[in-house]
Amino acid sequence: MIAIIDYGMGNLHSVSKAVERLGREAVVTSSPEAILAADGAILPGVGAFGDAMRNLRETGLDATVKAFAATGKPLLGICLGMQLLFDESEEHGTHEGLGLLPGRVVRFQGNYKVPHMGWNELSFLQDSPLFEGLTPGHVYFVHSYHALPERREDLLATTDYHQPVSAIVGRGSVFGMQFHPEKSGELGMALLGRFVALVDAAAGDRAG
Repeated sequence: MIAIIDYGMGNLHSVSKAVERLGREAVVTSSPEAILAADGAILPGVGAFGDAMRNLRETGLDATVKAFAATGKPLLGICLGMQLLFDESEEHGTHEGLGLLPGRVVRFQGNYKVPHMGWNELSFLQDSPLFEGLTPGHVYFVHSYHALPERREDLLATTDYHQPVSAIVGRGSVFGMQFHPEKSGELGMALLGRFVALVDAAAGDRAG
């Protein structure tokens, strides 16, 4: 079972339905017990970084997400959820994040349209179990801020929007996708499917 973490900000229904289309059970929940009992967890997010972190802290789910990550079970942040994995964001002031990946989130700077919105092509930078059997293609982005990972090895894929932009990040069992895989056609669903496969594999290892 995969827990879709409900902290009041995110495309919970669309992510849940996408997981179910992949043939896996998904539960939308704000229960720490249910989240920690799940085989995998997804942290979605739409809105402002500071508001999201305030909601997580007020519900105690910030500690739950960190505790889940510490179990080694697969965790995926989507869009704002990916940004929350990092140390801090400069969105409307400086806000502390979950600190699961070192780095910070900054606003696009330049004489071009912000937010970055639309279909952009991914470039896979290194081997990852998320990419097994997949070929880079286009996925759907909507964001005004982007992550700057501190460690090069945490940056798994980029896209180009007037500069290289972090598109997929990960270390160990913690992953993030800046785009919306559930809205990104065949490749997006394939990437989400690879995450689900990692959840299944990890669950099998624990059971074995």
